[in-house]
Amino acid sequence: MKRYLLPLAVFALLLGFLTVGLRLDPREVPSPLVGRPAPAFDLPLLDAPQRRLSPRDLHGQVWLLNVWASWCVACRQEHPLLVEFAKTATVPIYGLNYKDQRDAALDWLNRFGNPYTQSLSDSEGLAGIDYGVYGVPETFVIDKAGVIRHKQIGPVTPEALRDTLLPLLKKLQDERV
Repeated sequence: MKRYLLPLAVFALLLGFLTVGLRLDPREVPSPLVGRPAPAFDLPLLDAPQRRLSPRDLHGQVWLLNVWASWCVACRQEHPLLVEFAKTATVPIYGLNYKDQRDAALDWLNRFGNPYTQSLSDSEGLAGIDYGVYGVPETFVIDKAGVIRHKQIGPVTPEALRDTLLPLLKKLQDERV
């Protein structure tokens, strides 16, 4: 009888971990970057590769960094919402075109609309690695001091925009640096 107790206890423990794990939302993966300065980059603009942009250039303003790619199906889902949101001019949206071909990305923006103030080319994916990108799309809210305040994993939905992003953006815009 005693020889069955240890395997039974291990099985019960594993079952407990599985139960807890199944209740977690994979879109709520905590990011170690939230609350920390946005990682530095110096990337070429997608539409003008001779020009470059870095987070230092955006200091003093609240902005969104949306990681996207022309090959990304989920990016196509969120794109119409980003195009409409960009029309409100609430905050500038900067795109990080991730591991994509320049011509394919430009064609995609021409076909579906361009919500981005600027889109940056991260063809090697190195900036994406620095930002801890799990997959595209992902969106980061960055405050006036250059600190990441929120990470949205997966497509921005109307609910996420209304319930999370817009209230946070308003709060951050009202803060003094």
